[in-house]
Amino acid sequence: MFFNPLWIVFFCAPFLTGCTKYLPEKTNSACLVARRTCLQGKAIVEMVTSRGTILIEIDGDNAPLTAGNFLDLVDKDVYEQTLFHRVIRIPVPFILQGGDPFSSDPNTPKVNYGKGSFIDPDSGQARFIPLEIKLKGERLPRYNELIVNPKELLALQLRHQRGSIAMARSQRLDSASAQFYFALKPLPELDGRYSVFGRIVEGMDVLNILQEGDLIIKTKILLNQ
Repeated sequence: MFFNPLWIVFFCAPFLTGCTKYLPEKTNSACLVARRTCLQGKAIVEMVTSRGTILIEIDGDNAPLTAGNFLDLVDKDVYEQTLFHRVIRIPVPFILQGGDPFSSDPNTPKVNYGKGSFIDPDSGQARFIPLEIKLKGERLPRYNELIVNPKELLALQLRHQRGSIAMARSQRLDSASAQFYFALKPLPELDGRYSVFGRIVEGMDVLNILQEGDLIIKTKILLNQ
């Protein structure tokens, strides 16, 4: 169901807080339509893995809905005990993908890793968010719109750099839910196609050694500005 990075290779020639009540209220129509709390400003998330700790800066200025969704899932402990289920380093470094809620269940067959979404306990339904990409000079992000124009690609606020975090999705533009990936090197072939919403600010050495099957032990909001 979720983003298979090989498809791109072939087809693309915060004050201590721990609760979402600290997140700012909805800021644009996309948040209203999606009924999600958007993040204004930036936040720092600590991600403790079985290989070490990573600090991630979450960018609500340029990806408010995606950032707010991620912080809400962190606050709900959705990522705890989930696995990094897809790691591509060969033939060249590509992505490290995790965050599938299904992977926290030891009874889930490995073949089903990467197919899970966050199930909202209030509705019993999977929560999805739209593709969100912001361009320089525009007040609000664009939603469910692939950016393919070369001039517009040059104006992206957030790009796939080494250590960037972005949302995984299926072919549907509005199918991102909980799964995310880290870019292991600059990936311009993914720019304009997936929602980048932050970057690693500490722990790049951990990113270098994480392997498929490694665990996310705990996530926590450290700073919400």
